Amino acid sequence: MTRHPHSDAPSIRDRLEQALEGVPVEWPVYLAYDWFVQNRPIDWEGLFALGLGELKHADLVRVERPNVEIVETVTQSQGGVLRQTRWITDRGELRESWMGDWRTEFPIKRPEDYRVMARAWEGARCTADPGPFLRAEAAVGARGMTVGHLGWSPLRRVPLMTLHVDFAGPERVAYDLADCRPELMDLHDLLADVTCDMCREACKTPAQYVKLWDNLSIEMIGPRAYRELLVPAYRRMLEIFASADKRLLVHYDGRLRAVADDVAALEIDGIDSFTEPPEGDMRTAEARARWPEKFLWLHPSLGWFRGPAGVLEQNIRRMAREAGPRRYCFLISEEAPPDWRHTVPVVLNALAELSGEGPVPWSRGL
Repeated sequence: MTRHPHSDAPSIRDRLEQALEGVPVEWPVYLAYDWFVQNRPIDWEGLFALGLGELKHADLVRVERPNVEIVETVTQSQGGVLRQTRWITDRGELRESWMGDWRTEFPIKRPEDYRVMARAWEGARCTADPGPFLRAEAAVGARGMTVGHLGWSPLRRVPLMTLHVDFAGPERVAYDLADCRPELMDLHDLLADVTCDMCREACKTPAQYVKLWDNLSIEMIGPRAYRELLVPAYRRMLEIFASADKRLLVHYDGRLRAVADDVAALEIDGIDSFTEPPEGDMRTAEARARWPEKFLWLHPSLGWFRGPAGVLEQNIRRMAREAGPRRYCFLISEEAPPDWRHTVPVVLNALAELSGEGPVPWSRGL
């Protein structure tokens, strides 16, 4: 295994920071989420030596919830590791569970459960905590950079997406939105206030970029709910972040065409994990035409990594051409690529060649 031959080349961090600031991209960056680096048995050090970077994430805010006791139990079953959590309040109790990484039970199951969850968040106290961000930055060094998130409290999304993904599930939320359940909207508004408190505290940290893990499923919530509930939430957060010169990223890895114009009207800085069809429903060229100034954190479709290397390389080159000339990079953000020993170097080689730095001696893999 050999390193890139140009030892005087700019670091991954330098290249990414320049791209974020709008400098024309000559050598596109390819980054892996830190979660995969920590949880997938891959020769990451070998890939880093070949030119892959790392995108770290750090909690920015601590949240104390005086009106709830969280009790978690972990047991081993035939199906794997079962984790169960109880939310205990003086208004009632909720329970949620996971089997491994998969949620098997939402805490909110009935309309009355919204009020129990609301009690769990009443009186929440938010405090800025720069420590995790500073430690992550020291660890990643020139190999990448760190973006902040509000924390895993778990308010890491806009309120409706928190209800949709974490608390009640898409089916429960869809029914209760259709029925205009006041319990749902009361909880939504409370979570919006707490989330804005978290944003204000996040502004006290040195993180310049803050990410929301919204995992938007527009086919589930629909354009109307997006415009009536998500857009106002984004506008409140953007006003807070603008006062501190922070930039907001949203993790949108799914279908976006139905709200592309709404996204364009928001001062969101970047679309994290943008994915082409079949996972998404927009090509890179269309995304760039709709969002000419937004940073595109591009996630190549995992299906491309299962096909011929030449097709993978062609798609990477096309995405770079369509996203460019400014404000984009590439990500490993949804899952580790199949056959990573050979496919990740193919991507790295294609991106290096765009800058005139390749072909490089490590293009055949580890």
